[in-house]
Amino acid sequence: MHIVVTGGAGYIGSTLVPMLLEAGHRVAVIDRLYFGDASLRLAIEAHSKHLRLVRADIRRVDPRVFEGTDALVDLAGISNDPSCELDVDLTRSINLEGALRVARLAQAAGAKRIVFASSCSVYGHGAGLKLTEDSPLNPVSLYARCKADAERGVLALGKSTGIDVTVLRFATVFGLSEKMRFDLAVNVMTKNAYVARKITVEGGGQQWRPFVHVRDVAEAVRCVLESRPGALANRVLNVGSSANNVRIKNLAYRVRDLVPGTEIVMAPTDPDLRDYNVGFDKVGQLLDFRPSRSIEDGISEILQALRAGAVDPDDRRWYTLRQYQFLADVERTFNAVAMEGRVLS
Repeated sequence: MHIVVTGGAGYIGSTLVPMLLEAGHRVAVIDRLYFGDASLRLAIEAHSKHLRLVRADIRRVDPRVFEGTDALVDLAGISNDPSCELDVDLTRSINLEGALRVARLAQAAGAKRIVFASSCSVYGHGAGLKLTEDSPLNPVSLYARCKADAERGVLALGKSTGIDVTVLRFATVFGLSEKMRFDLAVNVMTKNAYVARKITVEGGGQQWRPFVHVRDVAEAVRCVLESRPGALANRVLNVGSSANNVRIKNLAYRVRDLVPGTEIVMAPTDPDLRDYNVGFDKVGQLLDFRPSRSIEDGISEILQALRAGAVDPDDRRWYTLRQYQFLADVERTFNAVAMEGRVLS
């Protein structure tokens, strides 16, 4: 199968792409590479004949990139709430309009399947426990609202054209990746416990959040791609594990248990409006898929990587907001001193 993966150099993509290549698929990655391409270098070296890396913005990528595509996996977008709020118009143009554009391009090129990466954050301030795919959406952030709007758009495309569209609502992802992120709850708590022996709990700590390991996410995507045609058309699936629904305060305690001597500090902040406990029965019923990695598995592997020096906790690229702010500063500086598109010559 020839699969286009947008955002394929990111946190999830750099785990998914090697998995697809090892399964025998051909992959074209479309990525703006705001965080560089180092996350895919090993995959490029091992699968150079079957992996194509296209540096492009999904809002402007050449439609010819989609020629011969069998399936699209859309992982692209500005991630995390603070980063999305930096520029509201930019976020909507990428996370919503860009998502709908690449879906239309894939369908026009003859692709038979689209997998759209959404988020359980669309439930926002959810009412009750074990929210299902049919529960009302209540997004409370720009990021989540764009995901909800994009879901509706790609599902409408599927119904109007016949292309198989599957929306996967991921729980909050954790675990090691070639493109690491230390701005996700499990990961950042583990890093802070290791580096500072202190975890600060924001938002009251009573809010629920579901979690899922990045490799389990990648395996769920692969299972959808390899499923029987039509079986998951116009389906929405929560991806995660009921066992990994955890209150944020309790998550901090679980990290502390694996990093003795860690202090937990409750920050005097307003309650977190994001509060959702999610059910994951449907994904197990419709797919040959069961998440196999616990929160403790993720904490342990991150600790091991930090202790071994395999990942640098101070690397700016592992913090989405910090990297975007750096790039914005670079752009402003360049525009202030450049003449005819050049600085020193």
